[in-house]
Amino acid sequence: MTMEVLADWVSKVSNVVWNGLLLYLLVGTGIVFTIRTRFVQVRKFGAGWKHLFGHFSLNGEKAGADGMSPFQALTTALASTIGTGNIIGVGTAIYLGGPGAVLWCWLTGVFGIATKYAESLIAVKYRVQTADGRMMGGAMYALERGLKWKKFGKVMAVLFALFAMLASFGTGCGTQINAIAEVIETNLPIGIPRIAIGIVFGIVTAIIILGGIETIATVCEKLVPVMALFYVLGCIVILGINYDYILPAFKAIFTLAFQPGAVAGGMVGGGIRLALQYGVARGLFSNESGMGSAPLVASAAQTRNPVRQALVSATGTFWTTVVVCLMTGLVLISTIMKNPAVDMASIANGGQMTTIAFAQIPYIGPAILVFSIITFAYSTILGWSYYGERAAEYLLGRKAILPYKLLFLAVVVFSPVLALDLMWSIADILNALMAIPNLIAVLLLSGVIASETRHYLNNLDEEDTTEIPVVDR
Repeated sequence: MTMEVLADWVSKVSNVVWNGLLLYLLVGTGIVFTIRTRFVQVRKFGAGWKHLFGHFSLNGEKAGADGMSPFQALTTALASTIGTGNIIGVGTAIYLGGPGAVLWCWLTGVFGIATKYAESLIAVKYRVQTADGRMMGGAMYALERGLKWKKFGKVMAVLFALFAMLASFGTGCGTQINAIAEVIETNLPIGIPRIAIGIVFGIVTAIIILGGIETIATVCEKLVPVMALFYVLGCIVILGINYDYILPAFKAIFTLAFQPGAVAGGMVGGGIRLALQYGVARGLFSNESGMGSAPLVASAAQTRNPVRQALVSATGTFWTTVVVCLMTGLVLISTIMKNPAVDMASIANGGQMTTIAFAQIPYIGPAILVFSIITFAYSTILGWSYYGERAAEYLLGRKAILPYKLLFLAVVVFSPVLALDLMWSIADILNALMAIPNLIAVLLLSGVIASETRHYLNNLDEEDTTEIPVVDR
């Protein structure tokens, strides 16, 4: 089997996995928990933000063996979640599914908040503590400790950890550093060998991740707000330039989400099927709700109230999809509508749409886009390094941490020189395989989630006094 045939086969498998049953299962899970929590994302929206910023500080306390602040836990999770998918991915959804895809992407985020809430709640509730005081949690511990069928839970836990660790090398690292190298190579006036880019980022990454969660959390706490604010301000400037096309863009989004049609600039909506397919898919990719990734770090938060941390973690989905993806969609659609000289027939992909949009900002527009892509991609590397480390430790014990980090750094160094089309597809499949055990956990433990929600939702200052088990890892 040639590499071309293998790549084509893997790509088809990835498309089947993500555009089939799993897509509906992820969306359905969000709807189920929206109902079971009685729209917790609406009722307690303010409470989540209150407890988030109650622990905010750019000079905040350092994360330690006993965990990190709720704000640090969120920003570390956001580091992996806010990525190129929020920029390029939205453009791809519009390119393939039409402007209506933005509405379905946005709705996916709204319901995904409930999923992120549910999976983060059980991650905190079923977490364990190591002998040296470190908090460990996530889907594998919820499956192992929460399910009545212990053997089944253990098997699912091992599978989740295995897929998460493998995905950290692909989606979380290789594809991201390759994207960084591509941006640098394309936009800098001087040529820099790709291997040199890999070495530089490898050294920086080594300094951060070898310092442990203390260093990762500290960097993410400062990097994530700055990079997100920088990108959002760029979007606001563009929307100011395109102000007279914001309402027409909204109209196109809502109209073409349900019916075929065309708007100015040659943008065509293929009807509800295509808009739904690509909008939901990109929405899920952008917020990772249901994949079980963010709960791995949510469980390390310094809290004894699972509902309170779940509310904080859920704000991440609001930010990544409901805000950032919507702003990106409005920027791209209004730009194409405002500039009739730019025809969709001349655009090859969603990345080109984004480049055209940011070029409207004189002098610094392309620089904003380059900075955003690099920082978004690099933050993903940092966040996923922690996810993979936790998964490796669950599988093989603490002795696996250093070898995992060294292998992760090797991927950072050498990935810029590799052709990663195949890796992208494999990584997508691994992400889907991660989601299956995680969804089993949240759905089978839905009764626990509903019960904990009823108990703590109006008592967010109450502490869970249940003893946290100590394990030997």
